[in-house]
Amino acid sequence: MAHIVVIGAGIGGIPTAYELKEVVGPGDKITVVNNRPVFQFTPSNPWVAVGWRKREDVTIEMGPVFSRHGIDFIAKTVTKILPEENKIELEGGETLDYDFLVIAAGPELAFDEVEGLGPEGGYTQSVCTIEHAEKAYVAWEEFCADPGPVLVGAVQMASCFGPAYEFAAIMDTDLKKRDIRHKVPMTFVTSEPYIGHLGLGGVGDTKGLLESEFRDRNIKWITNAKVDKVEPNTMFVTEVDEDGNDKKKHELEFKYAMMLPAFRGVRPAMGIEGLANPRGFIIVDKHQRNPKYPNIFGVGVCIAIPPLEATPVPVGVPKTGYMIESMVTATVQNIGELLKGREPTHEPTWNALCLADLGDKGVVFFARPQNPPRNINWSAEGKWVHLAKIAFEKYFLRKVRKGVSEPFIERYLLGLVKMHRLK
Repeated sequence: MAHIVVIGAGIGGIPTAYELKEVVGPGDKITVVNNRPVFQFTPSNPWVAVGWRKREDVTIEMGPVFSRHGIDFIAKTVTKILPEENKIELEGGETLDYDFLVIAAGPELAFDEVEGLGPEGGYTQSVCTIEHAEKAYVAWEEFCADPGPVLVGAVQMASCFGPAYEFAAIMDTDLKKRDIRHKVPMTFVTSEPYIGHLGLGGVGDTKGLLESEFRDRNIKWITNAKVDKVEPNTMFVTEVDEDGNDKKKHELEFKYAMMLPAFRGVRPAMGIEGLANPRGFIIVDKHQRNPKYPNIFGVGVCIAIPPLEATPVPVGVPKTGYMIESMVTATVQNIGELLKGREPTHEPTWNALCLADLGDKGVVFFARPQNPPRNINWSAEGKWVHLAKIAFEKYFLRKVRKGVSEPFIERYLLGLVKMHRLK
């Protein structure tokens, strides 16, 4: 009998647990450990932050759901990973043995790396968690009653840029609905070398599409930007040139700001040589397997992927839902092979597919493979992308509730992409 422990109950962890049910034997056991009792559909957080969604719309209490599907669930924080002992330690000192460990814990939010950043002790909002999005909405309502300048974007070392672009356009759309857009100058501040870089060197014409979108919406931008510190109502930004030398100092006034932070990896794995890199991201091979500890796998945002290219201000590489889905399937199939005494053979695709909602329409991009040169390098925009993202939200939440493990992104979203590429 094998005990498989999954750390994390998010977009990577939950599908891992469901797909494992299809490959394990009748005597094997699956346990999911998560630091909170609920699943939150993170891609909907920009909508929560302007009041277009409520917490109950995008969260699911996971204890009863897992129980229905024969999966054990522990809602506690993991404090230590003990790979030499095949154990994890939980808050309160409890330990849990495992035969296989899948780390799908998501990122640690590094707000502390920029003075004054973040909603907890800082002066900027966030859409990284449901709690942050709810705080952002309270601040948004206060702002709309007395509007002024808005800043939005992502700081140095950030690796997730899509939600910043989404939130800029969603705010623009919401302000127009309230008939107060004319009172709100907006500036996008990003560590990317150009608009639409996205940590991927651009995909298709994301540069042209997103620059055009910002011009149409009267959103100014500053690229190659390093946020030095944030004070109440003022952000201090250094803009650098192509060689990374200081080009211009900005003191940007704001009444509302949402800036995405850099990510760190898994704190309980930090300092474990061979398991994680210095920032805590899990080291994996082509089978999603850790080279030093072969019964440990990594899935999702918490794995280590080197930057695509050197940029004047450091940026990270995003992990999109499609990419994570391929990591999950490869990991589960490889564990299935190991349970049968065989060596792993499955590799994830690591292709990038993203739907970015812009409030009233959207932008989609597809890169295969993720890093150039690519076999497919395509982007497009339209109302259909906005509708497709809403459909994806509804389907994924249903999938979590029902315990469905089918690869929806690959079957449905890729179908939409192919259909619109042929037009």
